[in-house]
Amino acid sequence: MCAGTASRSARVGNRVAWWLGTALGAVSLLAPAAEPVPQAAEPVPRAAEPVPQAAEPVPRAAEPVPRAAEPGPRAAEPGLRAAEPGLRAADEGPQGREAQIAELSAQLTELRQEWESHQEELAEAAAAAERKSSWKLTGRVHLDNWSFPDEDAGISFLETGDPTDDPEDRWDFRRIRLEFAGEVPDNMLFRIQIDFNNPAAAAMKDVYLGFNGLPHNQTFLIGNQKRPLGLDHLNSSRFNVFIERPLAVETFNEDARRLGAAMYGYTDDELYHWRYGLFFLENITTDGRYRGDFDQGGLYGRISSSPWYDETSGGRGYYHWAIAGSANVTHGRGDPSRHEHSNEARFRTRPLARSTSRWWNTGRISGAENYEQLAVESMLNLGSLQFTGEYFGNWVQRDPFAGFAGDDMFFHGGYVFASYFLTGEHVPYDRTKGVIGRVKPLENFFVVERVREGIGRGWGAFAVGLRFDYLDLTDSDIQGGQGWAATAGLNWHWTAHSKLQTNLIRGEINDAGEAQNPSPSLAGVDGDFTIVGMRYMLDF
Repeated sequence: MCAGTASRSARVGNRVAWWLGTALGAVSLLAPAAEPVPQAAEPVPRAAEPVPQAAEPVPRAAEPVPRAAEPGPRAAEPGLRAAEPGLRAADEGPQGREAQIAELSAQLTELRQEWESHQEELAEAAAAAERKSSWKLTGRVHLDNWSFPDEDAGISFLETGDPTDDPEDRWDFRRIRLEFAGEVPDNMLFRIQIDFNNPAAAAMKDVYLGFNGLPHNQTFLIGNQKRPLGLDHLNSSRFNVFIERPLAVETFNEDARRLGAAMYGYTDDELYHWRYGLFFLENITTDGRYRGDFDQGGLYGRISSSPWYDETSGGRGYYHWAIAGSANVTHGRGDPSRHEHSNEARFRTRPLARSTSRWWNTGRISGAENYEQLAVESMLNLGSLQFTGEYFGNWVQRDPFAGFAGDDMFFHGGYVFASYFLTGEHVPYDRTKGVIGRVKPLENFFVVERVREGIGRGWGAFAVGLRFDYLDLTDSDIQGGQGWAATAGLNWHWTAHSKLQTNLIRGEINDAGEAQNPSPSLAGVDGDFTIVGMRYMLDF
């Protein structure tokens, strides 16, 4: 509480005490004057004790009794004068007393109003304290282990550039992420998310500020944020069913986050949700800077809906669909050596694991001036069972440049998967965002020693999943790779904030190698691969 409020509280408290004294004095004055007589008359029996020795003086001893009672009202007068000199008017009779009562009533009314005003000031001070900026610290740690037990010369070439040098097994911190997020009065918010998985070169993720509480349940954000394309990208990495995102999702929205401005909203009944915005195409997560006169950018948008959501079961049953797309302008003749922007018409991805190189890779497409994308999503959840799928189409327009014919191209890909909880849980769904939420095990994993004897155990939650991916980045003179991959997964949820994921991946790729040999005269590279991965993850 500020000094002014405290001082006012003291003044009001003093006035309350003063007026209470006044009221009590008035009550004493208006009471019958004879009431104090019994107290003054108490000495009579003691004065009568000498009667046996001398009975005659009794009448004389009793005479002073009335006079002894007289000081009663007089004794009260000084108290009333101390409380309020105006009360002397009560001695003037009934009319004086009525006047004094009216005056006292008016003063008490004034005091009540002042007290109510003071209470309002206190409430305003408390509300102002609640309007102070608030924030919280969160984070996540993802530790990965990847091994490549079976690969051929083609895969070795795509990974290392040398057919005889096969991919190396590895332990990597995939994410070491800290986040500060909060709100600023009256309707602003912020988020600062930094990843330290490479301590020598930290990368910013979500870094934005914005306004919430806008009309139609909308929020406006400006800064580094996810482009609204691909359900699996919009889902948090804390909640996804498989370790790495599908081939097509990562290919057509690489790393997802870009500098831009976007609007988010949903209908009052939470049936529809939308996101749309303008974004630069250059990834600035490692330096936080955008330079140059040519602005490569795109308009992105997504609308999603959950026409069926079972409120009775707490969301164990629902259906989700969404349509997303983008229109982008690129610098097909950009030359980084001349301090120009690199052409951002490039589509690539790793093989569902954290390999060193991206095996599907078109390289930067010379002459590409524009590209458009269209994606559809579908997700059906029936208790512990879920089916999810997405499909992406990508159209690229080129102008003839540096000897290339400049044919337009079409790339595409998608995935489907099914997952099932062996222990009865389900994948929650957030209707206001159109994404999945945090799984809460019916029983956490624990091992403890009982008080009396034995060991107490909880096993957590277990889920299995199977996913099939397809991706085609080969068209015209671009050999970015065409192939498929199948992933079997087992998730062991220790708690709602921690789990162990295990993936077994088997796949093949054909007509690849554009990034290693960007010459249309060379044959594409083919290869088969088997990968095993594990992720230990915790968030707080």
